[in-house]
Amino acid sequence: MARFRRRTCIILLLFILFICSIMMALKTLRPDRAGFGDPFGLGLLPELQQRTVLLDNKQNSLNRIQGDTATRVSNSHGIAVNTMKASMPPANKLEEELSSPNYNFHIFYYSWFGNPQFDGKYIHWNHPLLPHWDPKIANNYPKGRHNPPEDIGANFYPELGSYSSKDPSVIEAHMKQMRSASTGVIVLSWYPPGMADENGEPTDDLVPVILDYANKYNLKVTFHIEPYKDRDDRSMYHNVKYIIDKYGGHPAFYRHKTSTGRFLPMFYVYDSYVTIPEIWANLLTVSGSQSIRNTPYDALFIALLVEERHKHDIHRSGFDGMYTYFATNGFSYGSSHHNWASLKAFCDSNNLMFIPSVGPGYIDTSIRPWNNHNTRNRVNGKYYETAFSAALLVRPEIISITSFNEWHEGTQIEKAVPKRTGQVVYLDYKPHKPNVYLELTQKWSEKYRKEQEQWLM
Repeated sequence: MARFRRRTCIILLLFILFICSIMMALKTLRPDRAGFGDPFGLGLLPELQQRTVLLDNKQNSLNRIQGDTATRVSNSHGIAVNTMKASMPPANKLEEELSSPNYNFHIFYYSWFGNPQFDGKYIHWNHPLLPHWDPKIANNYPKGRHNPPEDIGANFYPELGSYSSKDPSVIEAHMKQMRSASTGVIVLSWYPPGMADENGEPTDDLVPVILDYANKYNLKVTFHIEPYKDRDDRSMYHNVKYIIDKYGGHPAFYRHKTSTGRFLPMFYVYDSYVTIPEIWANLLTVSGSQSIRNTPYDALFIALLVEERHKHDIHRSGFDGMYTYFATNGFSYGSSHHNWASLKAFCDSNNLMFIPSVGPGYIDTSIRPWNNHNTRNRVNGKYYETAFSAALLVRPEIISITSFNEWHEGTQIEKAVPKRTGQVVYLDYKPHKPNVYLELTQKWSEKYRKEQEQWLM
């Protein structure tokens, strides 16, 4: 009997030790939200466009008005600056936790979103439904505006809810997500001071805060110059001068090392083709009447290529390169992957940079309900990976990503969550996690880095 009790005690003791060891092991596991803690592998299943019911998004409640809205709006800029200064952890800790930035991965970023807490009203989330240009077609589709926070102008729903681009916690989260994706350069949508797109408000005042947060995460910022009113050679000269004078001294301001060893700012010029080559040549050629060349404001200017003929206009205009922007394979000549090889060859023969733009998919039917023929399903990440494969085949010096957060057109890689509200059911990234496109971007950033090393050998 004594021997039996002793054996029982030993077994019980071993069992307790076994349970303790399991608990210790579980304690060391990283949580789901840790960027790269889990083994990653995509099933690449057929697109199911799962529309799953989700409990009310807790984060979205932060966007509702609490208390005196007017007071919050008047103090929002001070909140942004003060919070920014108070919340900077040691840089070396960030470097240990996040993958290294790839300064040849440029990602388009939009700071035009607003909500009542920080802006006094919703901006861009309440985007209007845009009518078709043919009245007969337009009559077949709904009209009006979206009604945030439950109904927003997007087919996906952000994990951060209907956020404000002025919210310091949002800017912080965005920088961390972009850095976790191993991108290196933020291509910031930009209008001159006092100007904005027709659905937004001026955002130039936010640039210093974005630069500061970008620097915290060792990211760089360049500018995506939008087609503002009366954009021409003269206004562009003054606006480039303004950007370089005001922001050029910031450590996060991006400069690209050229083949001649110079470090020059870079400007992407959206819808460059709406201005004739002769006007651009005044600014961008050495003999131009408004020439910016060989001045303190000289830079690399990258034009948008849509149609094939634009490549000759871009060369004649004096641009330094071209990008394709659109995330819709087949939508335009420039965005069609099978044309990238010939475009790269043209650029190589004319001393131009070719910057293909890759995207995870495209859907804008929340704001253009008649445009479903241009939808490109994500296929659970396969579409994105196919675009990266096509880009790497032409060995570009830079790859651009459309986009981090262009929610209206469904090109975002920012974290999105499942959501259903009333009659609105949003698309999502399931069966994968909200950060799946950040992880895919990081994966291809590393692959691109390794392949670049082979190209240079």
